[in-house]
Amino acid sequence: MNGQWTGTYGGTNSGRITLDIDDRRSCFSGIASVSSDIVGLPQVSIAFQTANKSGIFQFHAENVAVYDPSTGDLVSWEKIKGKFPENVMVPKAVDVSGEWNDTSLRLSWQTDFGTSGNCILPKSRADQPSDLRALKTDWGEFKRAVSGLTNRRDLFRGQSDRWRLRTTFHRSGRADLLRFLNQDIPTLYRHLSARTRHKFNLKDPDENGSFFNLLQHHGYPTPLLDWSYSPYVAAFFAYRDVSRAEEVRPDPDRCVRIFILDERWRTEVNQKLFAAGPFPHFSIAEFIAIDNERMIPQQSVSAITNTDDIESYLAEMAIKVGKGEPHLAAIDLPVSQRSLVFADLAHMGVTAGSLFPGLDGTCEELKERHFR
Repeated sequence: MNGQWTGTYGGTNSGRITLDIDDRRSCFSGIASVSSDIVGLPQVSIAFQTANKSGIFQFHAENVAVYDPSTGDLVSWEKIKGKFPENVMVPKAVDVSGEWNDTSLRLSWQTDFGTSGNCILPKSRADQPSDLRALKTDWGEFKRAVSGLTNRRDLFRGQSDRWRLRTTFHRSGRADLLRFLNQDIPTLYRHLSARTRHKFNLKDPDENGSFFNLLQHHGYPTPLLDWSYSPYVAAFFAYRDVSRAEEVRPDPDRCVRIFILDERWRTEVNQKLFAAGPFPHFSIAEFIAIDNERMIPQQSVSAITNTDDIESYLAEMAIKVGKGEPHLAAIDLPVSQRSLVFADLAHMGVTAGSLFPGLDGTCEELKERHFR
């Protein structure tokens, strides 16, 4: 059951519901975020835990909170109810029953004041190959294509596979970002503060994002997705993990992929610089480079998101705000051209040594030069 489940619900009223569920070994726990279609009602968050990992379950939940519309923070209803009409009510407890399998999650619930709801949510497709119709081309055509693009209008991301866009946090199998923020981040902050020159102020969105970036660039899963203003930096990362065997004896269907995100996304879709929240979001940010020498040479830009299946969300929003014109495109390049690509990139100054300042980057660049 772990992962993100999202869709619509019906009952006393209707709206959207998202469940972010983590596998806790002997049980499941997570957060349900509920947003009513009725304008003016608060967005509600319900923390829950199942008794075990059975496919049929029921539980009683009393940890109910409300998203503050001005800050995005979770607060108690008592603290915020003055901002809503007097007749608006939020439950103190919810009784839930349901069942799940590999394809769907069925829920029904009743609150302590008699309202009820139900939903059937499909399993996320985030772990499936991409549905994008990519342009398949070679390195020469790619260089000609990107040379005609407007500078710093598009963002680029290189992947050695053609799977859907997904953050390292969601690829880990976890989904509950509130658990990540309330448990992981304080622990990481205590441990890393001994090794960073700067003491990060995590209440400042820019410094909090910089802290996340530092974690990301040193291998800890985060809800960030790395992008670059440079198509050539993206190409480096796309080809970086292609092995010598894959290059010299390539599978004809094996390609690397470079995703292209149109900068229209920043102006056409509301951007939020916090990870969790009641609504799906995918937001672009350029955080300050604190104790992180990699951000500048990589021309790094970050997307922060609470959405597991990013590709489906971008496609949905293209219909809503982009009049069907997609924000996301992709180009596939053959793995057999890796040596050619890396030789060109080296002439441009795009190498492991330049992108990863320090001992690790220098050794990776020299390994490429002497052992490839």
